[in-house]
Amino acid sequence: METIGRDLNEMQRIPLEPAHVRAIRATGSERCYRKGELLAKIGDPADRFVYVETGEIEVVDPFTGDRLVPSTLGPTQFMAEISLLSGGSWSMTMRAAADARVVEVPREDMLRLMSEIPEMSDIVITVLAARRRRQLDEGTGMLVLVGEEVDRDVRRVAEFAARNRMPYRSYPLGSADAARVAVSCGTPDDTPVVLYGRDLIVTDPTPEKVARLLGLDRDLPEHEAFDLLIVGAGPAGVAAAVYAGAEGLRALVVDETAIGGQAGTSSRIENYMGFPTGISGADLVWRGEVQAMKFGTRFVMPRRVASLETLPDDQFCATFANGERVRANAVVVATGVQYRRLPLDRLAEFEGVGVYYAATETEARYCREAEVVVIGGGNSAGQATMFLSRSARHVRLLVRGDSLATSMSDYLSSRLQADPGITIEYGAHVAALHGADRLEAVTIRDKAGDRRVETCAMFVMVGAAPNTGWLAQLVALDDKGFVLTGADAGAASPYATSRHGIYAVGDVRAGSIKRVASSVGEGSVVISKVWEYVRR
Repeated sequence: METIGRDLNEMQRIPLEPAHVRAIRATGSERCYRKGELLAKIGDPADRFVYVETGEIEVVDPFTGDRLVPSTLGPTQFMAEISLLSGGSWSMTMRAAADARVVEVPREDMLRLMSEIPEMSDIVITVLAARRRRQLDEGTGMLVLVGEEVDRDVRRVAEFAARNRMPYRSYPLGSADAARVAVSCGTPDDTPVVLYGRDLIVTDPTPEKVARLLGLDRDLPEHEAFDLLIVGAGPAGVAAAVYAGAEGLRALVVDETAIGGQAGTSSRIENYMGFPTGISGADLVWRGEVQAMKFGTRFVMPRRVASLETLPDDQFCATFANGERVRANAVVVATGVQYRRLPLDRLAEFEGVGVYYAATETEARYCREAEVVVIGGGNSAGQATMFLSRSARHVRLLVRGDSLATSMSDYLSSRLQADPGITIEYGAHVAALHGADRLEAVTIRDKAGDRRVETCAMFVMVGAAPNTGWLAQLVALDDKGFVLTGADAGAASPYATSRHGIYAVGDVRAGSIKRVASSVGEGSVVISKVWEYVRR
């Protein structure tokens, strides 16, 4: 299956071309570091690109002060992270392992060089993606979670980091690794904790607090106006972000959860053109995010739009849940849909500690060698069932109807039916939840009656409710809350809404085909009309 970047062992020794180095030297400034001197610390702004002329640079383990990985950066290599593109933070501490002379290029100047020299940009971005891939594969992130398996707040941070492709380390409470962290940082060894490096302890951890540390959530000056505000970072929103940046529009993308939207919870997409071995939804959209950032599009999350209003000058003003506001000349609504919450007693009590709406590597860890229940009959439910069957002892797929033929792709339903570790129960649904502080069992109801099934996890993937409450009375919606566009909204463009300057793409649009490829196509095409509107 395709992943987010090439193997770093393949990429890390590929040097920049002599012309690229000349451009870097002409733009940057030379600086020398003595052995043992820090070039960057965890949490510092990733505000420069560092090209190594002489010497050696190493990654530091903040808990021990030793070298973290065997390889180092030497002459002709460069020091940078993927956060350079977004203006985020350094996720690693970097130190001179020997006296070093480097050329430092400010972030904005480096982004300009990359836009002017695409061949150099290709090398830099491929190496940065490969570095992030290795961090994810090897678990060498400086975000450290202790007690994810027992604490709901720590688990929410883990889910946020995983869905945003942010590397982190997770240690079970009471483990030797957790004890080592506690001794190093001076934290209690019997208490769940979230740390960023050794010195930044996150009290009352939330995704919002962690996003601030990682540089994903940044303040937006209220006076700053964008050409385009894209609300929603699923396939449609990120595709719009790529094309907006490529067309020179100053675009901002916000999402209240993570990059990828509902597609980001799909563990394996096999019917998207160009990926014959499949790709996870999160990896697919992450590639798009990197591509959009290369063109200058900004991403901020988690950021929920609470309301949208028009200003006297025909601009739009979005107010976020945290009270901040941002202005834009046009808005693309790409908020997609969310799975419906089942009308079950104690559902909210078990959400995050047994009831889930996504099946990723994070959730799969909670289900090893356990009985798992998946509810739904669509492709997302089928993909989740296949994915979870690799780690769970047994997976039950509950389908209200009597067939999967009308709701699931044939290749997927055939695999489900052939897998001995999966049972499909038709005409069945969950009637009750049981457990103390986490889910322990469910009552399944079918034509034969009720029966109790012991399980640690229930995945809900049914229904599709559009995320349009924040639009208030600005645009016309259909009777289910989906955004009307085109002729149905009295507009000429197929993606224009009833309000000039507001467009809708992807699953949130009434009449759209609920597929990743369709969402990507709509997000790409809509920008031509947005460009015409903004430049008019």
